[in-house]
Amino acid sequence: MSGCIETIFRTDFNYNTMVTDPIADFLTRVRNAQMAGHRIVEIPASNLKKRITEILYEQGYILKYKFEDDSKQGIIKIALKYDAVTKQPAIRSLERVSRPGLRTYAKPTEIKRVINGLGIAIISTSKGVLTDKQAKVQNVGGEVLCYVW
Repeated sequence: MSGCIETIFRTDFNYNTMVTDPIADFLTRVRNAQMAGHRIVEIPASNLKKRITEILYEQGYILKYKFEDDSKQGIIKIALKYDAVTKQPAIRSLERVSRPGLRTYAKPTEIKRVINGLGIAIISTSKGVLTDKQAKVQNVGGEVLCYVW
């Protein structure tokens, strides 16, 4: 009888499921890795996620990143950044703004400052994925993907 129960609760099947919101999945993986104190997090790659990773690196929120190709879509490896003394993560909050059920767009004049200019908004524009400051300089609006501070 115990053999039947073991076969019912086997966990060796594949967990490859489709994600309906890949950006929310990206942010959640980073958030969970930080809460668990991990140094590195691996995320399935896409061009949009690669650009978000580059922005996080340019703004000083992550230590390093590496794009690896595998037989499928590729992997993004992100080395998370922590304060040397307090061991607090450099990213205090990752907040998804626009989502599949409720898209949020903003004109260049309507882009809000995040934490009075201390954080950044990541925006998907016609000129690529930009920070809020870059979008204002280039005078383009777009879909507000997330806030980071």
